[in-house]
Amino acid sequence: MTRILITGAAGAVGTALLHRLGPRSDLEIIATDIREPSNLPANARFRKMNVTGSDPQSVILEERPHTIVHLASVVTPGPNSTRELEYRVDVEGTRNVLDAAIGAGTRRLVVTSSGAAYGYYEDNPVPLKETDAIRGNEEFAYSWHKRLVEQMLAEARDSAPDLQQVILRVGTVLGANIDNQITALFHKPRLLGLKGSDSPFVFIWDKDLAEILVRAATDSPAGIFNVSGNGSLTISQIASAMGKSVRWLRPGLLKVALTFARPLGLSRYGPEQVRFLLYRPVLDNSALRTSFGYEPELSSAEAFQRWWEAAQ
Repeated sequence: MTRILITGAAGAVGTALLHRLGPRSDLEIIATDIREPSNLPANARFRKMNVTGSDPQSVILEERPHTIVHLASVVTPGPNSTRELEYRVDVEGTRNVLDAAIGAGTRRLVVTSSGAAYGYYEDNPVPLKETDAIRGNEEFAYSWHKRLVEQMLAEARDSAPDLQQVILRVGTVLGANIDNQITALFHKPRLLGLKGSDSPFVFIWDKDLAEILVRAATDSPAGIFNVSGNGSLTISQIASAMGKSVRWLRPGLLKVALTFARPLGLSRYGPEQVRFLLYRPVLDNSALRTSFGYEPELSSAEAFQRWWEAAQ
């Protein structure tokens, strides 16, 4: 599998992946995105491709890659984003790439899904294994879209069995230059916690994720794998590592407050955010370490510490 096409190559994870693939003179890399990634390695070339339109059919059918690493997704929506746009990128974009991959005879499709695909539910097992149900939550666009994408991929495993799939259900990605909706919570002077809920976080360092993607694109077994560093961190442990305190609120009180705050423009979050804070998916990475064969360099705690040191 020497010709690898990457979607979303200009993003943070795509950039890290290109850096890891750069020294591989045996690989031909086609980096695709709506803008050209900076500092393309010598073994890579750029093709402009918007996954929401007809580009995947023309570009993928012309390039006929052996492997596609599909990273294009709206992880942290911008201020002008809409749910319709996020659906077009996350769900319709994946459908376009999948159909083109099948038409081009691509051998392997690597897709970055998310732990959010499991959904935020009180009865989620702790930790979650790859055999547990993918339920998403319709009120969370990203979670719901990842559920729909995984349903699409499951159908393709039946209808197009010759296309190998590697699906990575990724926890919160941290890196020296990464900021997202989760890290925004940690920049507050006091962290927010809900009484009666530990609801731990799991993290994966971006360089670990890049190495996992390299293996997924080249010589790993096919399958579905949770991706996180070993262990997890509660909000109390995170606050302690940062030298901060936690403001503990009752879930019901926060839900009422957010019900009124968002319509008044006082918060970007609505009452559904309480579910996110209470029931974050905690991922079991046993299959990643055994069946996939990768031991994360950094645990969740070490990834967080490395991010916090870089963020200061």
